[in-house]
Amino acid sequence: MTSNEIYTHNLYNNIQLEHERKNIDDCIENLLAIGKAIQAYHHDHDDFPEWLSNLQPNYLSDKQILVCPADEMCGETVAFFNADPKKQISYEYQFHPKYREIKSAERQLYGDAIPLVRCRHHGYIENGCLNLSFSFKVYRSLQIWESQPEDIYGTTEAAVDALENGLQNSVFNADLQNHIYTALSRLYMKLGREKEADSIITRYKSVIPKDSIWCHLVLISMLELRHRHDEVFSVLKELQQRFPDNYRVLNRFAEMHWNQGNFELAKEYHYKVNSDPDLIGKPVSNFSATDLDGNGISLQDYRGKVVLLNFWEIGCGFCREEMPNIKKVYDTYQGKGFDVIGVSLDIDEVLLRNYLKENGMRWRQIYSDKGDEGPLVKKFKITSLPTPWLIDRNGILISTDARGIALEKLVEELVA
Repeated sequence: MTSNEIYTHNLYNNIQLEHERKNIDDCIENLLAIGKAIQAYHHDHDDFPEWLSNLQPNYLSDKQILVCPADEMCGETVAFFNADPKKQISYEYQFHPKYREIKSAERQLYGDAIPLVRCRHHGYIENGCLNLSFSFKVYRSLQIWESQPEDIYGTTEAAVDALENGLQNSVFNADLQNHIYTALSRLYMKLGREKEADSIITRYKSVIPKDSIWCHLVLISMLELRHRHDEVFSVLKELQQRFPDNYRVLNRFAEMHWNQGNFELAKEYHYKVNSDPDLIGKPVSNFSATDLDGNGISLQDYRGKVVLLNFWEIGCGFCREEMPNIKKVYDTYQGKGFDVIGVSLDIDEVLLRNYLKENGMRWRQIYSDKGDEGPLVKKFKITSLPTPWLIDRNGILISTDARGIALEKLVEELVA
């Protein structure tokens, strides 16, 4: 780049950054105003509104308050999830009728720090979700706030105290409390309180059902945090004896071997559960399509690169859950010969563009607005999502389910 190009590039970035900061500040003001309106509604009705649209016009006269300033795609406001049935609203209300029971139970465990209203339109910031809590405070958190509860309480110590209090005042419920036990294990380690970390593992062992695969996989994650690898292997062996063909158990074996550097064993377990033997090792047939920006794209264009051909859609929870991992691998290996081609099965182009922008997904996307009837879906006989195909530099299919640590390790090996 010339000096003028560098100057222009830096100027644009600074302007963009300032614009994003203002959007965040304005969004925070919107959330605080929504909080005041909910408080007034609660005072009059002794209950929370069913939806945010119930606040208008009596409690919230300004319609723009319900529109995040960062939600600008095509001039429309589109909430990603939990969409209000009456109006287009940027913000996600967590206490609507479908969620009310589960959120009430979470509130008993976590207290009033949990999110009441959320905004996901700031994916470019660290901890890219803005939240209004039940105590009407605004804070940033991960999309899955349960994974890092110190965000909602402010400090690690406050999170430990709140989570311990929640456990002591409730009966074990795996769906609600698995996050708490794993978080406490990590937080105690973060504070250097290793005895308490071991104690929480012992407590967890005493309450989990013996026939629960999921709970034992959570236990394995906690043991790994304490580097108790012999116990990890022991629990996995016991699970494999009881559930020899279980996908999650075999996949966990693969993850263990990836982490320990046993690549051949890791691949052996990976291929047992994650790949179609009729396809692996064979060339992926070329295709020609049009990307989201109207440009032609073909697999042949990527010959010489390692490619992840990722079939996905926004409505698929597992797809969204995997995106940060894909983004991390893309950012790490893009300059070393790795690339991603997204094949979106979404119908709503506006929603798709907004999601890509907010989550910083810079790789090309193929979009046909035909959903699961799209030409590439039919061509490759895709039946479930996500379906991430990993293809080597010569166009040979390496894996039909390259996710998590397997994606990173396989890409690392292929670009070397």
